[in-house]
Amino acid sequence: MSLPGKRQQRAFGARQPRLRAMDPLSHFVDGPRARNAFLLEVRMSPPWAIQVADEAPLTVVAVLSGSAWFSQRGGEPVHLVSGCVLVVRDPAPYVISHQPDQQPAYFIGVDQNCTGSNSEDLTQGLGLGLRAWGNDAGGKDSMLVGTYRSSGQVGDLLISSLPPYLVVQEGASPVFELLVREVHRDGLAQASVLDRLLDLLLIGTIESWSRQESGAGSNWLAAEPDPAVQKAIRLIHASPDLPWTVDGLASRVGVSRASLARRFHDRVGRPPIAYLNHWRLAKAADLLADPQHTLTAVARQVGYASPFSFSTAFKKRYGMSPQEYRRKGHGGLPALESLAAVSPVANKLHNS
Repeated sequence: MSLPGKRQQRAFGARQPRLRAMDPLSHFVDGPRARNAFLLEVRMSPPWAIQVADEAPLTVVAVLSGSAWFSQRGGEPVHLVSGCVLVVRDPAPYVISHQPDQQPAYFIGVDQNCTGSNSEDLTQGLGLGLRAWGNDAGGKDSMLVGTYRSSGQVGDLLISSLPPYLVVQEGASPVFELLVREVHRDGLAQASVLDRLLDLLLIGTIESWSRQESGAGSNWLAAEPDPAVQKAIRLIHASPDLPWTVDGLASRVGVSRASLARRFHDRVGRPPIAYLNHWRLAKAADLLADPQHTLTAVARQVGYASPFSFSTAFKKRYGMSPQEYRRKGHGGLPALESLAAVSPVANKLHNS
């Protein structure tokens, strides 16, 4: 990409992006939010095993009492004890069970339908009341399960940086207690309350994991230890509409062009401009969820000079035009929205 011309340079200097805007994880927090997520408490008495093949983009399992085993794709089983939170972002089938060698007796499919080993419908038969399900209301193994129905494209940028699953020991989390109390209540806007609590649990879990796994590979979650790379990502996230170049970013963060290019690639796994283009199109995909945004407005907000150049780039990335993407409803059920006012993750770097 060439350096901006004089007119662009004047505009560039006239509107500097606000760097109070957040670390990379906080931009995920500020994106779409859970809406009508599937959430319930599962109560089981041994022996039990559940195979999940619901193709959900993201699932959170919090063990409230007892224990469970998680296994997927023939990998080593993972023991989950009370206080553990499991996040699964791989849509491949997996098994949650009392023992790692237990054969599934319950099968969860798309739309959370449940069948038994003889294909009988057990969806209603194992209901234990409002947002409770299992083979024993007093079962010693208890879990909260939250399933996001859509990741959202900006959310995908975060999710793709996570492993297929992760486990964090959160202990006696206050969010656990709130979720347990609220999941069995009914009332006005209760679904929204549960969505927000699920978001808090997810975000806190990812924050804990990112601290534990600060050296876990090259992606934008690993950018925090490098201030220059982190600041460059903030600039991109805050103002994707500006005509960024590697030189421009390097100048703003106070390092040489070569240094930023090398350090950015080492930390994030792609060059700065490739990351910028990825972010622009991910942001555009979320904006398309709102029919009030015209294609021209979306193109302008993410830095494309015309709807034509935007449409060409979008189709190359997503395999369909922005019009088709909007018409097919890909952006119509966003997954995570702003929690900056209540989340310590979002606030952690606001004042840095």
